[in-house]
Amino acid sequence: MKLSGSLKARVQNLRVLQRPQRTLSPAPAVLQAHSPCTSTSAQRTFATSSLARRAVTSSLSSFNVHDDRDERVVRMLMFGKPGAGKGTLSSRLTKKYDILSISTGDLLRQHINEGTPVGKEAEAIIARGELVPDEVMLKIVTSKLDTLQNKHWILDGFPRTLNQGLLLDAHLKKQNTPLTLVVNLNVPDDVILSRISDRWIHTPSGRVYNTSYNPPRVAGIDDVTGEPLAKRPDDNPEVFSRRLDAFYASTSPLLSHYTTQATAPVPPPSANPNQHPHQLLIHRPNKLSVRSVAGRTSDEIWPELDYIILSMFPGLRKRADDLLTPQNQDFKISASALAPLSFK
Repeated sequence: MKLSGSLKARVQNLRVLQRPQRTLSPAPAVLQAHSPCTSTSAQRTFATSSLARRAVTSSLSSFNVHDDRDERVVRMLMFGKPGAGKGTLSSRLTKKYDILSISTGDLLRQHINEGTPVGKEAEAIIARGELVPDEVMLKIVTSKLDTLQNKHWILDGFPRTLNQGLLLDAHLKKQNTPLTLVVNLNVPDDVILSRISDRWIHTPSGRVYNTSYNPPRVAGIDDVTGEPLAKRPDDNPEVFSRRLDAFYASTSPLLSHYTTQATAPVPPPSANPNQHPHQLLIHRPNKLSVRSVAGRTSDEIWPELDYIILSMFPGLRKRADDLLTPQNQDFKISASALAPLSFK
């Protein structure tokens, strides 16, 4: 090797010739693509490899085997004896979470008032003193549900019979929006009888008071309007006994039907040529869950019901005005102490 003429160049070349030879292991492709001759190129190499590491990390984190409960939609039915607190608890859920409460009675009145085809049909039937057929009620209910494909909702007042339940199931299955949760409020008969005996209502608004646990500020007077409260004609032991018998006769078969659905095995997903085998392994369908919640008052039932919703639907958004209330902070502490529930 011919040395250059200057002394400085000779010394530099000599240092290069005397440098010991080392066997290097193959470098990663990202590092081999850069020349480590200068500090600038070394910085480029470091920055580029850092970007590559971030890219790899990002691509791995995007393939997360996440809990598919985050994606679940609340499509819920709530059953309970007359006076069990369905309205109170539904109101608490819709106030705290981004859930809609769908009232069958309100929908029926809306269709009649607006003069829709199904509303006119139902109005004519009611005018004859007949019960609205299940198929007509299904049209009324699904006219609303079909507009809520990705919304969370609780359906109130339908289904009331097994046949109505079967009709609703068939329609929701066709729309690919099956029920995800059925809750039964288990309140003792004697508690409900006492509750009904102590119940007073403000007829124009529908506000309900109870002298035992939710009394008006002034006895017999509505808190908002100052108008007198009244008793419902059917809030007496004789009528309540008949309503309770009707509830058991109609609702017990419905609960058995949904319990059978919830415990039935789910067939494995069919092979899809566009899916990676790992995607099939982590697939878990939106299976129905049936829960029974026991208590003597709505205040007793509420924490357990709230915990069920939190556990099954952790991605459910809370309403903005409910995020920082002291009640929620207290509940988070108490809920963490509860034993985890197993959801199918």
